[in-house]
Amino acid sequence: MTGHRLRHAVRRADLPAVAETRRLLRDHLRLWGVPAMVDTAELLTSELVTNALQHTTGGAVLVATLSPGPGPRLRVEVQDSVARRPRARVVALPEDHQGTSGRGLFLVETLADAWGVTAWDSGKVVWFELSDPRK
Repeated sequence: MTGHRLRHAVRRADLPAVAETRRLLRDHLRLWGVPAMVDTAELLTSELVTNALQHTTGGAVLVATLSPGPGPRLRVEVQDSVARRPRARVVALPEDHQGTSGRGLFLVETLADAWGVTAWDSGKVVWFELSDPRK
């Protein structure tokens, strides 16, 4: 297998486009032969794209790359612009947390094999990586 790449732009405040972004990622992961990654990748991508659209003044760009090898690895990056600076560390939610907001990065931290944030002058990239669970 050679590496695969998906790039998809989402317009500012276009929250309905999150479902389209999930569908594109799902279709590409199946086409690329890693259907076991679909559920987790869709969930985490939804969280990152939604956060980018809700907490910034610009749109978002999704870049998903599947690296080849005996253990394929998926890296998903969500780039935004004119964002508030992210916190360097995610704090775990208390057991009795009942809110519906603020769980996105907690899910990313819990389910991804690796994740991080790269800030720049005009925005940031939040990324996560997943290994194929079948390998």
